[in-house]
Amino acid sequence: MIYKITEMLNMLHQEHIAAHLLSLPDAEQRSMTAQISELDLSVLSAAQTNQQRGAFSPLLATTRREIEQNRSRFTEIGLDAIRSGKVGAVMLAGGQGSRLGFDRPKGMFNIGVSRELYIFECLVNNLLEVTKQAGAWIPLFIMTSVDNNRETRDFFEEHNYFGYSGDNIFFFVQEQLPTVDTNGKLMLSAKGTVSTAPNGNGGWYASMSKTGMLKVVRDAKIEWLNVFAVDNVLQRIADPCFIGAVIESGKVSGAKVVAKAEPEERVGVLCLEDGKPSIVEYYEMTDEMVHRREADGTLSYNYGVILNYLFRVDRLDQTLSVKLPLHRAFKKLKYMNAAGEMIVPDEPNAYKFETLALDMVRLQENCLAYEVDRSREFAPVKNRTGTDSIDTARELLLRNGIAL
Repeated sequence: MIYKITEMLNMLHQEHIAAHLLSLPDAEQRSMTAQISELDLSVLSAAQTNQQRGAFSPLLATTRREIEQNRSRFTEIGLDAIRSGKVGAVMLAGGQGSRLGFDRPKGMFNIGVSRELYIFECLVNNLLEVTKQAGAWIPLFIMTSVDNNRETRDFFEEHNYFGYSGDNIFFFVQEQLPTVDTNGKLMLSAKGTVSTAPNGNGGWYASMSKTGMLKVVRDAKIEWLNVFAVDNVLQRIADPCFIGAVIESGKVSGAKVVAKAEPEERVGVLCLEDGKPSIVEYYEMTDEMVHRREADGTLSYNYGVILNYLFRVDRLDQTLSVKLPLHRAFKKLKYMNAAGEMIVPDEPNAYKFETLALDMVRLQENCLAYEVDRSREFAPVKNRTGTDSIDTARELLLRNGIAL
């Protein structure tokens, strides 16, 4: 086995890893060989940094006004789906809070001021509102990473799942992909370990499949999964009105969106690409797209995504055979050098490969854009200071009546 692995490494121009592997004692050789055999080394040649895009066109949303006019009907449809066990929720929580100056899982960050209020707790509280309204538990799948899985699970257990049903929370670990230096060479994270990093938030469904979570989904006859990011503390999860609106529309997916604060706002916008739902990033938009308006004065490309999507499970199953585009992210990654020393860089030094949840939207036939009030549903905690920071999230929590 080891000779097949070293031969493959040499063919991929990773001779330094092959030589290192052969220099290890037998036990470490076996361990490293097993790790490498499980890695997806196709990333070494398949990373797409400039994905070819199609023809964009606007995708208008079901507006807040339209939603209010139909709220009671949408909500009842959604509650019926929840009570029938057709809805599950997926929290994407594989990241660390390093940008917050917090070297632990981001969801463990205390957003409280005079009391403890963790990001995880905020999200569970939001979900509890729906379970109380429906009178039924909603299965909650929490995606962790290799680095934060144990700590996340222990944290939930220590806090008694923040009042949620432990029997209805399922943890699973997202896949890892190898990292490379600026010359495209694999790196070591320890003497007998190739450096890897989580494969981005787009791999959540494939990771559910590989960890056995889809058996839970199928056994429970769940038909819809609401996937959401961990870092938005005002995130409305398994929102019955949203679910009902998507179901009534007959569409196979839905996305919560917010109206742009200004034409130049740096946000990914839900649109159509070659007639299919897609997201165009702010830096991909032409000046004409940025300022184009509809007859009523609304921006044509007006609705930014907040990473809160609803997908039909049977359509997600069809995506399992599709390889999502890989995006390279330039990061500061510690590594072991040839002398066996651990190096912690001050500047970005390596690439990690990521799939993105927005690419799952592109695989859907259609998507309902569902507008929400950003002041009530969008309080991301991405930075320590400034825009989308701890302070801005706290301000929005207070504005929504949540004691800190």
